Amino acid sequence: MTEDPVPALAEPPATPSLAVPAPAGLPAADPADPRRLRAALTAAVALLPALPAADPADRYGVAPLTVLWLESLPSHATRRAYYRDLTNWLDWCRRTMLDPLAARRADVDAWKALQTATGHDQVARPAKPATVARRLSAVSSWYAYLLTNDACDRNPAAAVKPPKVAGTTTKAPVLSEEQTARLLDHAEHRAATLNTEAAWRDAAVVALLFYTAVRVSAITGATTADLDTEAGYRVLRFAKKGGGRDYVRLDGEVLRPLTTYLRLRATRLGVAAEELDGPLLATTPHPHDPAKPGGKPLRQRDVSTTLRTLASQAGLPVAARISPHSGRGTVITTLLGRGVPLPRVQDLAGHADPRTTRGYDAANHKLATSAVGDLTIILAAHRAPPPGAGEHAPDPGRGD
Repeated sequence: MTEDPVPALAEPPATPSLAVPAPAGLPAADPADPRRLRAALTAAVALLPALPAADPADRYGVAPLTVLWLESLPSHATRRAYYRDLTNWLDWCRRTMLDPLAARRADVDAWKALQTATGHDQVARPAKPATVARRLSAVSSWYAYLLTNDACDRNPAAAVKPPKVAGTTTKAPVLSEEQTARLLDHAEHRAATLNTEAAWRDAAVVALLFYTAVRVSAITGATTADLDTEAGYRVLRFAKKGGGRDYVRLDGEVLRPLTTYLRLRATRLGVAAEELDGPLLATTPHPHDPAKPGGKPLRQRDVSTTLRTLASQAGLPVAARISPHSGRGTVITTLLGRGVPLPRVQDLAGHADPRTTRGYDAANHKLATSAVGDLTIILAAHRAPPPGAGEHAPDPGRGD
């Protein structure tokens, strides 16, 4: 969901309405050069509302400390999320004429109570508990950093209680083996029929997600230079969640659509495939607008839209809810369900704790071992034949 600022408790009539900086204030991809990252963060922080004017002579001013706070976060995805959340808080401060350095717990409580989020339909609704909890965490983290550098007197968010976050029932849907194969086949058959750069890129996206268990940030943040060879295997190197680097093996089922896509892209650009640079997965040129030449990294939103479109075309019942994380959950659940040892699956998923890996299989295990099946067998010995028993009837245990 795209998050937006919340309305103030009392909007001063004389205060002009200013646009909140979009998340694009930070680049989608993590700049590899630390100097470029510092410059990007400095430019983004300059857009934040309600901060004191930056003093170039004060190295411990709020603006330079905010840059260093963002830089210290463990991943670029966290930076982008926290920057967006801090923008939300500071814009509320601006519109309520509150100095953020003078804010108290009551102010944060008032802001928290009015949190909203805007969905794809552009309708603002109350923000989900997980979103509110993350926003509070971001704001508290910012104040804590300022506090440890003597740039403020208190952390007004420290004592604010985050909302309870629901359990795992709303996780991205996991596909069955048959559904996974149907999605993969449809994406590749479609690519072979259309034989376009975009179609083969989409097939590569599906293969990467549903064969490797990598997070979507791993493929949207990867470059062509991240394709490598390790111990005789083709691998993709990527940035890990929480920092650091890792790699995953790419077999033929993934390399086939990926290699075809990169070859078509290189041909369009007039270079050899091995000389191709830039994002691993890039946007294609707009067919009617020369001002949009393509070449930008795919965003998570692009990947989500592609998955839902392909899943709908493939006739999957979960098409409307499928997300990039469905690939990760499907890979883990499928492997555990087929008896692949937990340590091997944990290693593929990159989890530090095996309980995290096992948690992906919890819902599937609950359904497969449900006592409802036992009760059905017990009562079946005593029940009369159902009406129309000779006719076809749907299996009561599964939705048709």
